[in-house]
Amino acid sequence: MHRSLPALLIATLAFTATYAQHEHHQQDTVKPAQKPASSNEHAGHVMPNKHEGHDSTMPMGAPMSHAFSLNAPMNRNGSGTGWLPDASPMYGIMLHSKKWMYMIHGSVFLRYNRQDIGNKGVRGGEKWDAPNWFMAMGQRRVGERGLFRFSAMMSLDAPIAGGSGYPLLFQSGESWKGKPLVDRQHPHDLFSELSIGYTHAISKKVDVFGYFGYPGEPALGSVAFMHRPSALPNPDAPLSHHWNDGTHITFGVATLGVRLDKFKLEASSFTGREPDEDRYNFDKARFDSWSGRISYNPTANWAFQVSHGFVKSPEALHGEEDVNRTTASAVYSLPIQHDQSLNVTVLWGMNKSAGHDGEHAALLEGAWTVKKWAFYSRYEFVQKSTEELDLDEHEYGHDAIYGVHALTAGLNYNVLKLGPARLAVGGHLSFYNADQKLDKLYGKNPVSGQLYIRLYPNLMRM
Repeated sequence: MHRSLPALLIATLAFTATYAQHEHHQQDTVKPAQKPASSNEHAGHVMPNKHEGHDSTMPMGAPMSHAFSLNAPMNRNGSGTGWLPDASPMYGIMLHSKKWMYMIHGSVFLRYNRQDIGNKGVRGGEKWDAPNWFMAMGQRRVGERGLFRFSAMMSLDAPIAGGSGYPLLFQSGESWKGKPLVDRQHPHDLFSELSIGYTHAISKKVDVFGYFGYPGEPALGSVAFMHRPSALPNPDAPLSHHWNDGTHITFGVATLGVRLDKFKLEASSFTGREPDEDRYNFDKARFDSWSGRISYNPTANWAFQVSHGFVKSPEALHGEEDVNRTTASAVYSLPIQHDQSLNVTVLWGMNKSAGHDGEHAALLEGAWTVKKWAFYSRYEFVQKSTEELDLDEHEYGHDAIYGVHALTAGLNYNVLKLGPARLAVGGHLSFYNADQKLDKLYGKNPVSGQLYIRLYPNLMRM
């Protein structure tokens, strides 16, 4: 199966050369793109992006563009090389020097989290913790057509929540002290991304780019949950995390890609093994897995992607099992006016391994911000196996698959503005419905809840 990656790369670059030759004759000058207007005062629709050169507030020479294209808006930046809609809101701090543009992002939730409020089952838990991440990136032009960028992302999940992470009913993936983590979300590594990238603009409609991360994120799945506008107010990882964006921290990633106007084609070689239990070290780079992704942004409001990958031995406790992962997603963003927007994500993922026909997951999440308020919700359906939930095979069956439904509804309210940041208070409730055979462990329709204080950057004004 590893032969598929070189074939995909060769086909991609061959198609690029043919397309680029035609485009090169039509356009020889390349200028950085401006972000699209944040709203249309007539109908609330985002206006199409116009490539008009430097923004009047930008220092000369500093790019105000997407991290992997001089001719795409910076709002399209997602995680790794993934795309968001051009109309996506941006929360962060922007700094400039003569030739560089820097961005600082982050989020911290100080919270009390209780799973299974009614004590219906035996697998709930409670904890004070603080899910968090911090990210810095920089980019600069290289000559007339080149663009260099770097990115660093860190998380203090491990020292704050401990090696077992935080309680989350029906969650699964990775391990702690040699045992699978079940009904808990694993902590993220201290170094979640250290990556560099270079893009060369063939024309306004064609870019070729390369990306290397140690750790980094391959071209597999949607933009990772903590970077999706529809998930920003929610401190919890999705139950479908390891069906969609579970490779967002990978120790060893190399991606080549091409943007063809509104389309993007990418191929990655990466390490299939998920991060080990030591959250402070750098794991061995193996480059034993591959993925390919097609992205399409038809308008400023939409971003679509379809991807497939072969993931070699992702789980340390089941090293003999490889996974074929297929995903598809659609992200929608609608700015209404400043500080008001609607953001929605729908996605599907499937993991297929030896002995399993395929385990599916689906997600629909949304966030509606109205001035100081943010209302959010998430619905998920996930198929969890006996192995995923660490069930007794004699009682529950060796190859049994159990369906889990989860619905979350929450809100937060901004109470303070602290310079470049905002402080909000909020909370949410999650309602679960699972196969009745699991009632012995989880109870019937358990409910979870949490209260938190959220610290995050201001919405950027362009």
